[in-house]
Amino acid sequence: MSDEKAASLGYLSGIRTVVELELRQRVRSKSWFIMLVVWFLVILAVTALAAYSASPLVLGTAEAEQVGQMMFELVISFVLLFGLLVAPALSANTITGDRAGGTLAILQNTLLTPGQLLWGKWLASWIAALAFLIVTLPMLAWAMSYGDVYLPAVPLFVLMCAVELGVACAIGVGISARSTRPLFAVVGTYLVVALLGLGTLIGFGLSLSMTQETVTDYEVVNPQDPYANVEMDENGVPLDENGEPIEDEERFWREFDAEHADFVYRPEDEICTDKPIERTILHTERTAWMLAANPFVVVADAVPTQPAAAGQDYAPEGPLGAVQVGVRMAQYGVDGPDCVNGVRQPEPSMNPGEMPPLWPVGLGVQLVLVGLLMADGRRRLVTPARKLATGTRVA
Repeated sequence: MSDEKAASLGYLSGIRTVVELELRQRVRSKSWFIMLVVWFLVILAVTALAAYSASPLVLGTAEAEQVGQMMFELVISFVLLFGLLVAPALSANTITGDRAGGTLAILQNTLLTPGQLLWGKWLASWIAALAFLIVTLPMLAWAMSYGDVYLPAVPLFVLMCAVELGVACAIGVGISARSTRPLFAVVGTYLVVALLGLGTLIGFGLSLSMTQETVTDYEVVNPQDPYANVEMDENGVPLDENGEPIEDEERFWREFDAEHADFVYRPEDEICTDKPIERTILHTERTAWMLAANPFVVVADAVPTQPAAAGQDYAPEGPLGAVQVGVRMAQYGVDGPDCVNGVRQPEPSMNPGEMPPLWPVGLGVQLVLVGLLMADGRRRLVTPARKLATGTRVA
């Protein structure tokens, strides 16, 4: 073999070498297997508790046959939550640990480039995190056994969870590469992940007070609605022809319902009146972008929902479905005046497919953050280093 070939190392081969070294170290460690077992038991306990809550003993036979989607999304939510807690622990100490142990300088003195070290450490951390996701597949199958699950969404749920774990691992590796102390890397990674998961929710909630606006709206009535024409007193008791409260209220409503049993409420029959009313509306469309980078929003918003029946709005059956509807409606800005220039404004659709998705923006923000951290981390791994922090161990 020539000296030129001996001194060369393919980029992908270098990454594979780092991945193999990292995974061998993890396999040798008993703590990693202990974490897997604890993880499995925690998810198993959560799934069992959810299964009991959805059992016929609690909900009844009829309701228990329609909880498959809720069960599945509940388990996926807990898997993502616990995964975001585990991923920083698997990645935040990958480079600072080697630096503190004096082994990073040995790797830097080989043919490995800073980029190969960085990507190899990230891939190894991501593979380790995916092992935790794979362990939960039996619980996901258990939830799916309840039926009533929208099958086309299942692989996308798992895929997006895997992507979010990869993002969390990349954040940890990037911070680890630029840190000199393992504790700072771990705490910093958890803070960034918490900023994405909780900080976005807190920021959006606090921003709502700044989007309030008091507007003059007009009362909306439906002339075709017989119930709207019933006169009542201040206590909600119907009045007779003489304006006196009806004594037998139950009998009145029973006869009234029977008389108008064929009535079907049509929103298109609603009209605006001249009676002004003051309303406080929230312009959520101005601050909905703050939710984009939330991992739960990215996962929930990227997954297709089961099409609603013709003429009906989509009704979410699980927590992630509710997140998707809530985020898209917040982005659309559903809290507006009922009447504009005397014209009744249509009610916004509850079908997510008719509103623009937000997850591409959120995933893009996450990738930009990851790119900045990884670029800064690569710069810190370049040798020879011009300046080292006080107390940094070289070898």
